[in-house]
Amino acid sequence: MALVNEIMGSSLIERSSRWVVSSSTNSKSKPVFQFIEMRKENTRSVRLTKAAKFPAAVVSEDLVNTLSASTSATAPLHAKKEKPVQFKVRAVVTVRNKIKEDFQETVVKHVDAIADSMIGRCIFLELISTDIDPRTKGPKKSKEAVVKDWSKKSNVKAERVTYTAEFIVDSNFGDPGAITVSNKHQREFFLESITIEGFASGPLHFPCNSWVRPTTKDHPGKRVFFSNKPYLPRDTPTGLRVMREKELKNLRGDGTGVRKLSDRIYDFDTYNDLGNPDRGADLSRPTLGGSQEHPYPRRCRTGRSPTDTDMRAESRVEKPHPMYVPRDEQFEESKQNTFFIKRLKAVLHNLIPRLKASLSVNNHDFNDFSDVDGLFSEGLLIKSRLKDDQSSVLNKIPLPELVTKIQESSQGLLKFDIPKIISLDKFAWLRDDEFARQAIAGVNPVNIERLQVFPPVSKLDSRIYDIQESALKEEHILGQLNGMTVHQAIEENKLFMLDYHDIYFPFLEGINSVDGRKCYATRTLFFLTPLGTLKPIAIELSLPGSKRVVTPPVDATTNWMWQLAKAHVCANDSGAHQLVNHWLRTHACMEPFILAAHRQLSEMHPIFKLLDPHMRYTLEINGIARQALIHADGVIESCFTPGRYCMEISCAAYKNLWRFDTEGLPADLLRRGIAIPDPTQPNGLKLLIQDYPYATDGLLIWSAIENWVRTYVNHYYHGHDGQLVCNDKELQAWYSESINVGHADLSHESWWPPLNNNEDLVSILTTLIWTASAQHAALNFGQYPYGGYVPNRPPLMRKLIPEEGEAEYKNLIANPQKYFLNSLPSLLQATKYMAVVDTLSTHSPDEEYLGERQQPSIWSGDAEIVEAFYAFSAEIRDIEKEIDRRNCDPTLRNRCGAGVLPYELLAPTSQPGVTCRGVPNSVST
Repeated sequence: MALVNEIMGSSLIERSSRWVVSSSTNSKSKPVFQFIEMRKENTRSVRLTKAAKFPAAVVSEDLVNTLSASTSATAPLHAKKEKPVQFKVRAVVTVRNKIKEDFQETVVKHVDAIADSMIGRCIFLELISTDIDPRTKGPKKSKEAVVKDWSKKSNVKAERVTYTAEFIVDSNFGDPGAITVSNKHQREFFLESITIEGFASGPLHFPCNSWVRPTTKDHPGKRVFFSNKPYLPRDTPTGLRVMREKELKNLRGDGTGVRKLSDRIYDFDTYNDLGNPDRGADLSRPTLGGSQEHPYPRRCRTGRSPTDTDMRAESRVEKPHPMYVPRDEQFEESKQNTFFIKRLKAVLHNLIPRLKASLSVNNHDFNDFSDVDGLFSEGLLIKSRLKDDQSSVLNKIPLPELVTKIQESSQGLLKFDIPKIISLDKFAWLRDDEFARQAIAGVNPVNIERLQVFPPVSKLDSRIYDIQESALKEEHILGQLNGMTVHQAIEENKLFMLDYHDIYFPFLEGINSVDGRKCYATRTLFFLTPLGTLKPIAIELSLPGSKRVVTPPVDATTNWMWQLAKAHVCANDSGAHQLVNHWLRTHACMEPFILAAHRQLSEMHPIFKLLDPHMRYTLEINGIARQALIHADGVIESCFTPGRYCMEISCAAYKNLWRFDTEGLPADLLRRGIAIPDPTQPNGLKLLIQDYPYATDGLLIWSAIENWVRTYVNHYYHGHDGQLVCNDKELQAWYSESINVGHADLSHESWWPPLNNNEDLVSILTTLIWTASAQHAALNFGQYPYGGYVPNRPPLMRKLIPEEGEAEYKNLIANPQKYFLNSLPSLLQATKYMAVVDTLSTHSPDEEYLGERQQPSIWSGDAEIVEAFYAFSAEIRDIEKEIDRRNCDPTLRNRCGAGVLPYELLAPTSQPGVTCRGVPNSVST
């Protein structure tokens, strides 16, 4: 209990005791502290099972000694109320230093140190009480205190540096509920936390984790930080109510002006910055969001001026200049320096241009499988065309050794690490069972669905599209059903499907008119074998006006036809994965909820404190995606089959497929027919594919999140009538704005869940946390391990499958291996794609995983909630052990066996790098 008392703000001696401050009748006498024993009945013992990751300030010994010495001059309990006296309290301020500084930053730091020591231009703090001052009718405020020794510690090289400041406050000041910070320096600093020592209630913690800008014309006000004690709006202490509302108003901004990188303003806008019409009409792209034709979630507003060519399009910020996101949403330095920004920019600025320059004079195609293998064994020689570039720019690209190796020479040798998919079995990707296994245990295990109608039927509007009946017939699959009829197989839940017909069909004419891009709308049927594995039994390939069915091979020629058909399915799967499941569902659709949370939920709100770790870095990574990945002629358009239609496919999926009420895992499994309701089972459902690694592991994590969220919600919204939820104005404003502004184009839909009671809130929050953590992890961190070997999972196809009598058919017969490889991405496309997904699949060293959070012992001032959080962390650790056990179970053939990869994408923790495992708290890559 002592640890909880110290951390959670209990008394300096015991939580069950209180100090009373009074003075004697002699005005010159010192303050008298009277110790009164006040026992609390039924006090609950709290035990923390995990120490804080970050240092927490403790009560200083001199303050304890001062208070202890004062008890000798106690006054009787019935003493007359005395005039308030003053006493000293101390602030311990923890600042996080920059790891690396450029020359300008070093100069400014020294200037600030000189100004601090000579003229007192430094950092000032001010305490704000939870009580109202009867004279001013505003909150009680302390006098400003100066942070000491800033100049003396300016050269300290430690990652964290602590400073102190001292306040003189009255004995009737009350407890501080907020603290203001004024930065009179020229340089911003990262304030991690402030701990106040000396109040009777014990240490008071203010987790800040924010950049404090200098006080300037653009940032004239003081920064406000609230204590870690959560308050629902109605419970806000009177001294903090105005400040709570004012801080939210500041974060919303007024919706005008160009945002500066130093701003902390959260606002909404459409995706009107993906095109670049000023550089040519071919780089124009439609605005996504704000129309019936192109509905889309909203993104963070930047306020940039329009392009010269199109007033509706926002001008772009090109690399290396950063895209605006609110200052505290930007990557922290450790992530910037060791992971994403420098690596991705290096790839885009240096590697890809060099690849273009080196490969443009050569044959771009892979002509033999040894050409593919050479990327991992021998490396790719990148010739420099600049005479003065003897050292090769490639050697300066900060890609870690564990991912790619660039050997120093006068020419660059780019050597990729062996992707996990071929690390155990080089030829596993060729097998039908592995092709099927990846549909339920690969990087995109969320599209498989139960076949309920045969032949399958399109949901597209036949008045708009020339939809023909499916070409799949019973004779195509009858021999693959272990003696069953098609009707029996459907009734016994043995037939499953990957259906990419409706996603691609509306765009086929446009895609196939582009040179070097060829695409079908595909349907793939699978049969569930008695061993619990899936077997592909037919692939339907649709084009406008024609359809064909390819079935498992019977000879050499049909074997290559079958391999090409599977490659087209994989390319469609790659596109649906990246554009719909990964980008749209976990990145873009989360952003409105994050923007609305910062705009409508105070940092004091318990729901904001719950969601906070699950919003980390998402706005920044989405901004980088708009700038470098999903824009016109960006990596996504260059590397995926749909090309310029990529984001329009994502847009169509948002319009026709995305529904918030089915984004939770149990609802999604039921929607796809992979599970059926069963109240006797955990989560109330029964899986029809029992060895479905994504679903079985995911349901464990879903249940843990749901239990944690339910405990949290019921703690603050006690009672079951829903009145507290309905009357919480900040909570209702957050959910309403998320829908009506952030998802405005779909706000009219009837499927939006209501928010009327505790269970509604539990469901909504569990879905959001699941999406940001486990769902994103399952879809993201296997991209290089599975897709780094391009023949296994090509992101695009360049040729259709020739039919007998066509000219290309002769080329296929003459050299099937070359035809197959020439159908895949070119060498330039493949290496560009590999370099980027390698980066996206990498865990950064500062990753925060599910069950972890910054300052775990003081993020909340509520001891019961901290205890419940550690119970949640323990449950996540137990789940990891269970996943490890499952991966060693030989009866689970979809995750264990000769050459079979274990399914670890939902194993909660990971080391830094490309590991194909780990569940971070948030969408940060």
